[in-house]
Amino acid sequence: MQRREILKWGAGLAGTTGAIAQAATRAKPRGKTVGLALGSGSARGFAHIGVLQAFDEAKLPVSIVAGTSAGSLVGAFYAAGFSPWKMQEFALKVRDIDVVDFSSSRQRGLVAGFALKRLVNSYLEDMPIEKMQRRFAAVATDLTTGDKVVLRRGDTGAAVVASCSIPGVFIPTRIDGRDLMDGGLTSPLPVGVAREMGADIVIAVDVGGGPSSKPRSGLYEIILQSFSIMSRSLTELEAKNADLVITPETNAFDSSDFSARREMIEAGYLAGKAAAPAIGRLLA
Repeated sequence: MQRREILKWGAGLAGTTGAIAQAATRAKPRGKTVGLALGSGSARGFAHIGVLQAFDEAKLPVSIVAGTSAGSLVGAFYAAGFSPWKMQEFALKVRDIDVVDFSSSRQRGLVAGFALKRLVNSYLEDMPIEKMQRRFAAVATDLTTGDKVVLRRGDTGAAVVASCSIPGVFIPTRIDGRDLMDGGLTSPLPVGVAREMGADIVIAVDVGGGPSSKPRSGLYEIILQSFSIMSRSLTELEAKNADLVITPETNAFDSSDFSARREMIEAGYLAGKAAAPAIGRLLA
């Protein structure tokens, strides 16, 4: 494996698009398979869309997408063939009520998850995972055994909801007789999953950032802050196995703040553009 590089969005942007496109053209005859590992981060996951926009402009030849939590949501649309520009259009117009449906019992979670499942499957026209243009996997966690669960077939909406089911917020998603929760519990940055799927080069996008210094005033915010603290060490461990780690500057945004979508997308775009020279070195 070549030397791993970690990039912040503040790096120089000179020659960005051409660097990736030219390197990608040279790399194709060598048969290298490029995979993306899109990490968890709740609202900060909007930054994934911006990173993908930079990749799309540069025609980066991505064949494999593995996503956890917010990364699974963005990754599902990308793997299905949606352009990241169209994804931004969706992201900016979706309302909270379109995604959040509160559970009537609330004994196992506040949010039922049916609304998010319906939203994903509606936009994707009920496309199952195995029919996607790119190989895709959503990562979840078995609530009973604690095992990592990699979902590569079947109902895309259900797989995304399972991967996004933050403990205490979402009711566990039942798939194949297992109660599944957020993949961030076991694999917040699914580099290993992308490699298991056949990726020779894995580019990881870590949008999680550090814990927010904003005062915690509600249960949801406290849960997300705790989740962020818990997953940080595991994220850093998984990042060591990537060929390249792109880290958009998301610390300025709270993981529970869904109002800064456009700003987070822009942060991701700048990070993706800044990564071009390093990606060029990987593919050349």
